[in-house]
Amino acid sequence: MQGFGLSARKACRIVGITRTSFKYIRKIKPDEEIIRKRLRELAQKRIKAGYPKLHTLLRREKFLINHKRTERIYKEEKLSLNKKKKNKRRKVSSTLRIPVPRPEYINHVWSMDFVFDALVSKRRLKLMTLIDEYTRKCFTIETDTSIPSARVVDALNRVTRQEGFPMIIIIDNGPEFISNALDLWAYKTGVKLHFITRGQPVENAYIETFNGKFRNECLNIHWFLNLDYAKIIIEQWRIDYNCQRPHSSLDDLTPEEFAEREKQKTSQETALKKQGNISQTLQLELVQKMG
Repeated sequence: MQGFGLSARKACRIVGITRTSFKYIRKIKPDEEIIRKRLRELAQKRIKAGYPKLHTLLRREKFLINHKRTERIYKEEKLSLNKKKKNKRRKVSSTLRIPVPRPEYINHVWSMDFVFDALVSKRRLKLMTLIDEYTRKCFTIETDTSIPSARVVDALNRVTRQEGFPMIIIIDNGPEFISNALDLWAYKTGVKLHFITRGQPVENAYIETFNGKFRNECLNIHWFLNLDYAKIIIEQWRIDYNCQRPHSSLDDLTPEEFAEREKQKTSQETALKKQGNISQTLQLELVQKMG
């Protein structure tokens, strides 16, 4: 119609569809968002349930929904089970099943990954980076020649004592991250682990961007004489990154400044909500007295 100036009638005849189908607009039912939300909640609660089981659960909760509609929403929300597991008997109690949301507040989504370098003696240097995706703050860079899963859990315990617990941590499928130790820690603390697709580091873009800056601005410009020297240099860079280095994505603020601004906003919003609740309570009391 746009390219050849044809009428709708002629265009539909050439393409082979009816004008009714051409003009049809799918009507979104008012309960669509409620069903989607509940389906996501059930899928996350029952990690091994497919769409037939979830459909039955929705029907038991008095949602009058056709199985074809459940299947459509199930596919649109990308809740399909990943059956391509090498070891199906391994426990995975804390895996996040629903798509990862964009970070919307402090401690919403964290990212964790490993970076490798070497000392002057050519001994391998292993570094674990951990950041908050919303504020871009780097909580820690664990530096050693070996970092097993127990060391990862110790680092998380140390950070969460100061910063609080996140809702989600995005990680790859490295042996330290798929271990029972990390899964048990996440299960006990209520933190959800999201494993990116194998060979798709772009799914963990925030930590990959951070690792690139870390390598360009620190690892590539220093010779690490020994392990203690490497820890000092890397920690100095981390502090500078959090407190001195501005980020264009944070309105040219440092991660610490941005986090402080967000905390002030949250406290102000909380105070306004309390004032609103108090005023509503006073109004109700006044109405009751007048009544």
